[in-house]
Amino acid sequence: MSTPRLFQPLRLDALELENRILIAPMCQYSARDGEASDWHMMHLGQLAMSGAGLLTIEATAVSPEARITYGDLGLYNDACERELGRVLAAVRDYAPIPLCIQIAHAGRKASSEVPWRGGAQVAADSPQGWHAEAPSALAHGEAELAPRALDAADLKRVRDAFVATARRAMRLGIEAVEIHAAHGYLLHQFLSPLSNQRSDAYGGSLENRMRFPLEVFDAVRDAVPAGKPVWARVSATDWVEEGWEVEQTVAFAEALKARGAAAIHVSTGGVSPRQKIVLGPGYQVPFAERVRAATDLTTIAVGLITEPRQAEQILEEGRADAISLARAMLYDPRWPWHAAAELGARVRAPKQYWRSQPREFKDLFRDAAFGQR
Repeated sequence: MSTPRLFQPLRLDALELENRILIAPMCQYSARDGEASDWHMMHLGQLAMSGAGLLTIEATAVSPEARITYGDLGLYNDACERELGRVLAAVRDYAPIPLCIQIAHAGRKASSEVPWRGGAQVAADSPQGWHAEAPSALAHGEAELAPRALDAADLKRVRDAFVATARRAMRLGIEAVEIHAAHGYLLHQFLSPLSNQRSDAYGGSLENRMRFPLEVFDAVRDAVPAGKPVWARVSATDWVEEGWEVEQTVAFAEALKARGAAAIHVSTGGVSPRQKIVLGPGYQVPFAERVRAATDLTTIAVGLITEPRQAEQILEEGRADAISLARAMLYDPRWPWHAAAELGARVRAPKQYWRSQPREFKDLFRDAAFGQR
């Protein structure tokens, strides 16, 4: 019997993944001054044992002001690097899964409260708040403090911060980098005409609105050794009239491909509270399919993909090359095990758990063997 598409290898530059199940970056809002905590060790540790092909570390801020909340993970100083290194060393001792890091700047959506405390904007003069920065001095929501518009010196500072974070990630041995240009955060804010009303070379036309995100990509790609893949996560539509939409996403994806992007991770929304999203199983997959068909760039699909056969069908139909899971993995951290069992594939599991292999799936775990007196 042939191996299901979901469990076939995927190559991203020189990085070979065992399967096409990718764990999406998921903010935990549990860092202290940007530094990873023991929560991250537990969280990443359980996901690293999942059997997925790649584990992406949550959106990781490139500077303190780049954080969405005061609880966001960062990688912008030696303390952040030391604590994330501590967590990753523990994870790697027991789970040899390739790691990707999503590097990010929140732009005007920075200085927010953590979600379980409502997620509202935190006042700039609060001990846990600051004045956000963005392409234009346009607030994300009504009655919110407008961000400070970035000038030329700020753009260089932000671009350099992305590079510095990427270099720290390389020192930690992280195998891949995803640049966050989705969900209404800074680079998406440059792309969308809803949030970018600049009159200089970084605003107005599509070419101008893409300019700064592409400069960041170029700078990060140059900082990451050849063979280690770099790609971007994008929102393919703002779900708002006259906003960013899929044909502009195709143009952006083509530009990324020309610059050496190994893939594109296609999500949607986040830049405006006026968005009107039509939810349903796999509701974002048509956008991934459109980008893949137009560019032939390795495409990662995400969004209410919850069932193994649903994921397999997406890949079999050529609508995407890999499946990214977020909430489904939090709800079921062994999702890849269960998918392999259902689809007739094999998956890697830690040797400490080999004894859990069900009797009806005697060949589920790779290399499993067990003996006892």
